[in-house]
Amino acid sequence: MTHEPAVEACGLEKSYGGVRVLGGVDLTVRRGGVFALLGPNGAGKTTTVRILATLLKADAGRARVAGHDVVSQRSLVRRAISLTGQYAALDEEQTGEENLRMMARLSGLPRARAGRRAGELLERLGLTDAARRRVATYSGGMRRRLDLAASLVGEPSVIFLDEPTTGLDPRSRLAVWDVVTELAGAGVTVFLTTQYLEEADRLAGHIALIDGGRIVAEGTAADLKRRVAGERLDLTLAGPEAYERVAGLLADRIVRRDPETLVLGVPTSGGAGDVRDLLDAVDPGRRLVERFAVRTATLDDVFLTLTGNSARKEDQRV
Repeated sequence: MTHEPAVEACGLEKSYGGVRVLGGVDLTVRRGGVFALLGPNGAGKTTTVRILATLLKADAGRARVAGHDVVSQRSLVRRAISLTGQYAALDEEQTGEENLRMMARLSGLPRARAGRRAGELLERLGLTDAARRRVATYSGGMRRRLDLAASLVGEPSVIFLDEPTTGLDPRSRLAVWDVVTELAGAGVTVFLTTQYLEEADRLAGHIALIDGGRIVAEGTAADLKRRVAGERLDLTLAGPEAYERVAGLLADRIVRRDPETLVLGVPTSGGAGDVRDLLDAVDPGRRLVERFAVRTATLDDVFLTLTGNSARKEDQRV
């Protein structure tokens, strides 16, 4: 049982009216650690999470979470998971301690045990000093940490975090990252969706990219970066005409396009010989390339290269 994945999905499909949102999603998430699901808006991230959290039923396919089928064993799944959305679901008129004690009582804990559990979580999330303050006085980062504390009341084995740091300042974001890292280190499986690629790069041991309702790539951050380019040569072109000409020459080799700044990025080994050969091939007259820089590929490169196909197809139909 301990070797069974924390989350396993096979062929998940979902449509709303005539619009297909998921077109056969397959996922396997091992127990423990952080798994990140990335994709453009409308790619199917939230729908996937809602199906896995038993809030939505798939049209086709199957899924198991914490060893239980999300349809036939829905109540068992719900006992094993926690779902935290973008916005804290807290009672602002109550104190932090009162919120957690209420959650613990709703989870079925006796009064005394609920009080102890609230105290444990307040300490774990660094909120002991604010325990008896009304939540209305909390900062955004404190609210998010309290929301995470509330999600841990029932000691879930799988936590779904839907864009947990949206709207937070950098210091509060770092504090939430520390909490997520601690949870993963304690053996909890964290299923994360986020709009911050740096967040996935920093936290996730495994990442899947979803686009157009399908998984288009998955692996560690390093795996995905190598798939696009271990190193990238960024060329800043001398003008719009030079940009279009070099873009035509490089064609499918391009992994980064930024017409506003006139920058094109292509894979490179990073070696001097490789860089010289590429510059000689695209700009033998030394008039098209204004400057260049060798950079390590980022998750931004992965995201821009491997997603967006559905949007481009839609544009072509229009």
